[in-house]
Amino acid sequence: MTVSIVTQTSVRPERSEDFARWQGETSNIVSGFPGFVEQRLMPPNPPLQVDWVILQRFQTMEDAQRWLVSPERQTRIEGAAPFLIGRDDVHIVRDDEGGRKPAPVSVVVSTRVKPGKEGEYRVWERKIAAAQSKAPGLQGYRFEPPMPGIQEDFVAILRFDNQANLDAWLASPVRRKLIEEAEPLTEEFHARLGTGFEQWFRDEESGAAPLSIWKMNMIVLLLLYPIVFIWGVWVGTPILQDRMNMPWAFNLFVGNVFSVLLTGFMVPWVANRMGWWMFPKGDVLRANVLGALLLCAIYVVFIVVFWKFF
Repeated sequence: MTVSIVTQTSVRPERSEDFARWQGETSNIVSGFPGFVEQRLMPPNPPLQVDWVILQRFQTMEDAQRWLVSPERQTRIEGAAPFLIGRDDVHIVRDDEGGRKPAPVSVVVSTRVKPGKEGEYRVWERKIAAAQSKAPGLQGYRFEPPMPGIQEDFVAILRFDNQANLDAWLASPVRRKLIEEAEPLTEEFHARLGTGFEQWFRDEESGAAPLSIWKMNMIVLLLLYPIVFIWGVWVGTPILQDRMNMPWAFNLFVGNVFSVLLTGFMVPWVANRMGWWMFPKGDVLRANVLGALLLCAIYVVFIVVFWKFF
């Protein structure tokens, strides 16, 4: 059973591209750490997922903890501060055995318990777990205790079959009453919605190996470059800047919102149609080379077309 570090972070919209580049550099560093298995970066996908989600998988708990407390990671975190809004949520979870598919939607609940109240809180947790087990659509529940020096919060992850059932449980009178009961035991409590961490590039049905980071980056670049270029040529410069006389900061913000939303929508679609390259089943080297050459050829076509005709 592997271990995953799940980080949810809010990024300033105008710095989303800077954050993506920063994360790419971080990926290169963490990939050299002992026990590292894979990393996946999932941009926001409103309204279900408003945060960036980073999943870093390691072979053992010790490997994950070694990365969390490493000087390299601390240096990277300091460099990301100008891009972020508020606090990050960083959780360590043990991955499910058997590789079963995650549910469509989920919520991650972090709770900071008052010192000396841990025993009472665990009793309360069993109480809410019993109540939510009766909630329609619940597909899974994970409870992770704190790890001193690594993770100070209690973490609960709830998985539901659809957004309506998740919303119904979160707003239910039963849950509200239980949350009120826990208030004397807790210092801080908050929940962040996710999309079930579907992990765009994983081929669950075939049990394929994890996707290489460089393939993910090539797919994202394949879509991000033309989206940003076309937006700037057709909308950003002629309409927002020249016609409406919008400030450059606002123009850039709108462009980033558009590019993030469209890229998040199109990446899974493209990745599914590149399955022969994402998860090669025969001659792996041949598939990797052909796929990389194909994407590089498309890059060249984009550059030539944009250079000559725009």
